Amino acid sequence: MTRMFIQVFPAVLALYWPFCTPELRPSQPPGLVHLEELWERPDDIGERDLFSGPWGSELAPPDDEPYQFVKPKTSGVNPGMTVTDRQGRKWSVKQASHDPDSGDEGPVEVVLSRLLSAVGYHQPPVYYLKSFTLEDPFGSRTAPGGRFRLTLPSLKDRGTWSWQQNPFVGTKPYQGLLVILMMFNSSDLKNSNNTLYELRTEQGPRRLFVVRDLGMALGNTGRFKPMRGDPELFEKEPFIEGVDGDLVRFNYRGWHQELLDRRITRDDVVWAGELLGQLRIDQWRDAFCAGGYDTVTAERFIHRLLAKVAEGRALRSPIAGG
Repeated sequence: MTRMFIQVFPAVLALYWPFCTPELRPSQPPGLVHLEELWERPDDIGERDLFSGPWGSELAPPDDEPYQFVKPKTSGVNPGMTVTDRQGRKWSVKQASHDPDSGDEGPVEVVLSRLLSAVGYHQPPVYYLKSFTLEDPFGSRTAPGGRFRLTLPSLKDRGTWSWQQNPFVGTKPYQGLLVILMMFNSSDLKNSNNTLYELRTEQGPRRLFVVRDLGMALGNTGRFKPMRGDPELFEKEPFIEGVDGDLVRFNYRGWHQELLDRRITRDDVVWAGELLGQLRIDQWRDAFCAGGYDTVTAERFIHRLLAKVAEGRALRSPIAGG
């Protein structure tokens, strides 16, 4: 019976899955959409600091002070914990997986966060430490580092938001975000990875739609155990499979392919490529340095990403390109 279930279940899932996926549609009329909740047009891409990120170095976790253990991480596949620093600030730490064949999400997440924020997409304050001093009931010791995400009193987590039904479906920033994630080989386009934040400002509260959990990228794409942060696999994976008229097909094997199937146009891809194409080479290097990558590995990733940016920009129609 068990063997029969294992053999039959994938086929049943393949049949059932399309019917349990919500239809893609905007959740608000066009006149009520506030695009700045997802994306703010950047006018200074070439001047942005991709090492410290949009929240700056002043919020970065200190690498020479101990952290107090609060509680272990209980969700996701990567180990981690919540800690506090000497200032009383709370940090969510994502560490490397115990499975050496799955790759490390922390560095990937920081790099993608830096690049997305540089081109106008909102991100929370995230940083990377290779190791840190941990204090817990067992004493003080050096712990493996990872992605440190800061909890800010002014930035409240208000739950998740849906890729399929949100105010931005069909808009250029929404389409462009999906294209950029395809350039990164992001395999995990799940709603549970999206966070709706409320940011308190002097002008009042505002909503921020954020793709927060970005670690399943920079490797190959797939639904079951794709590798992340692997330059060799990333170099081998194609970006664009083909173009059917005005519609672009991607080499994407991850979850929720309905987000891309016959929905992304040549102009969407060019739009995303033009955004990323404004980054200087030293900014790309700073983003990977922020994620703790060594120079050789970073250059391999950057070389392939720049090739994808060029591939996307090349889809410009003869009329649009002049």
